Amino acid sequence: MVKIVVFDSGLGSLSIINAIQKICKSEIIYFADQKNFPYGKKSKKQLERIIKQTIKLLEEKFSPDVIVMASNTPSLMVKITNRKVVGVNPPIKEAMILSKTKNIAILGTRAAIKSKSLSSYIKKFNFAKNKKIHKVNSSILVELVESNKFITDKVYCKKIIKKTLDDVFSDKIDVATLSSTHLSFLKSLLSSEFPQVKFIDPANIVARNVLVNIKKNKSKKNTIKIFTSGNVKLFEKNLHILGIRNKVSFLST
Repeated sequence: MVKIVVFDSGLGSLSIINAIQKICKSEIIYFADQKNFPYGKKSKKQLERIIKQTIKLLEEKFSPDVIVMASNTPSLMVKITNRKVVGVNPPIKEAMILSKTKNIAILGTRAAIKSKSLSSYIKKFNFAKNKKIHKVNSSILVELVESNKFITDKVYCKKIIKKTLDDVFSDKIDVATLSSTHLSFLKSLLSSEFPQVKFIDPANIVARNVLVNIKKNKSKKNTIKIFTSGNVKLFEKNLHILGIRNKVSFLST
């Protein structure tokens, strides 16, 4: 049976898990490291300590075939040598191919957007000077998801989305990457508010990368076990709002 551990600082992993389950039957261990939410406000040094400690814990406790670091911020900022680990990076090459104006945006957490790691990642593609990439701090939108306001108060969410992105998207941008896994949950709200912009969710790309890393025979059915380093009852309540009724267990980091 294939065992895949998927983790981030909260609900963001669910977008990646959904994509994996569509193309691969497996046993999934989902760890929401809510004690350390949000990753996007941590320094590089803090993040390195948290991520390396978390990967070590998950490897020792679950012995997975693959570990998915389902968060853009540490995927960009923390160098991981463990070959089992699959990260998630902004799909900027795909975005630039889709863009007619050659003006794209990367929506991510404050830490990721301001990081030298993101600048280095963009430089690798060696885009021509007429191709523009706008880096947009979207940490406030990440919090709309983690608080479940994207379900309980859509009017408020639309107001925050408009306030955060109105000026950005007036600048000929026609494609944007959802470069926090939390932002996938806002895709329909973002698209209704900015119909002229195509929003790219990297979840399917990550799922395909996971499939490449699986050596064993695939499982016969999808199963999931859920853990959090935060408040178990509160997390269960938030998952219930999303229609997920699984039991949540506590896992200390």
